[in-house]
Amino acid sequence: MHPSDPIRDTDLAAYVDGQLPPERRVAVEAFLSEHPADAARVMADLRLNSELRLALPLPEGGAGLRVSHAARLLQASRLRRRLAPRVGRIAALGLFVAIGWTAHSQFGALGVRESVASVQPPAYVEDAIRAHRTSQLRAGMASQPETRRYDPAEILSATAIRLPKLPADWAVSDVQVFPSTHGPSVEVALKTLGQATVSLYAVRPGGFDVVDASLAPAGEADTAYWQIGEVAYALVSSGVDRDRLGQWAGELSRTLY
Repeated sequence: MHPSDPIRDTDLAAYVDGQLPPERRVAVEAFLSEHPADAARVMADLRLNSELRLALPLPEGGAGLRVSHAARLLQASRLRRRLAPRVGRIAALGLFVAIGWTAHSQFGALGVRESVASVQPPAYVEDAIRAHRTSQLRAGMASQPETRRYDPAEILSATAIRLPKLPADWAVSDVQVFPSTHGPSVEVALKTLGQATVSLYAVRPGGFDVVDASLAPAGEADTAYWQIGEVAYALVSSGVDRDRLGQWAGELSRTLY
C-alpha cells in the first residue's frame, strides 16, 4: 500500500491497533488533522483500547472469556460509531470548539487556561525551554550563524511535524532541528511585531492526544503548550506578558485545524 492511497476505515482500525508502517501512520495522521470527526472516533478507540488493557490484566499465556467479551464490546463500539457519523461529527465539533475556547471566561475570546499548579506540564515543555535557551545562546555567537530560511512544507516532509501558520507581522530569526526521544523536534526563533522574542517548539512526544492551549506554571521562562494528534507544541518567551503569550498560543493552535 502506497502512503498516498486514500485513507479507509481499515487504515484507521490498523492505526488504532498499532499495525501500520511508519510512512502510512504519517499519512493517517495528516488525514486526521483535516477530518475532526474521524479524529474524534480514532481517539475514542485509542482510549477504549487503553481502558481494556488496564481493566483486563492477563496472566502469561492466553486470553479467556473476559477478553473475548471485551473484544466483542470493542468491535461493537467501533461499529456503532461508524453507523452514527452525524453523532460523531457533533461530538468532534464540540471537542474541537472546546480546544480553543475552554477558558473564554478567564482570558477573553483568544485566551487559554492556566494549568493547575499541582499538575506538572508535559516533559516536552522542559525540552522547549532548553531549545529556547540554546536559541538565545546561538543568537549571541558570531560563529553560529542563524538560519532564517523557513519552509514549513520541507519541515513537514522531513520530520512529519506540521507547524502552525505564523502571524504575518512576525519575523523568523532562526530555525533549527533538534533530536528528541521519539524523533526530530523543531525550534523556530521569532520576533513579534513589538520585537518580543519568542520560540515556537514542536515535537512528536510519542502519544496521540488533544490538549488545548495551556499556560505552564510561571518559571524562568514562560511557556504555553498544546497538542494536536501526535504532535505537541510549545511557545516560550522570557519577558512577554503571560496572558499575551497564552493568547498567541491559542491563535497559533487554531491555525492547525
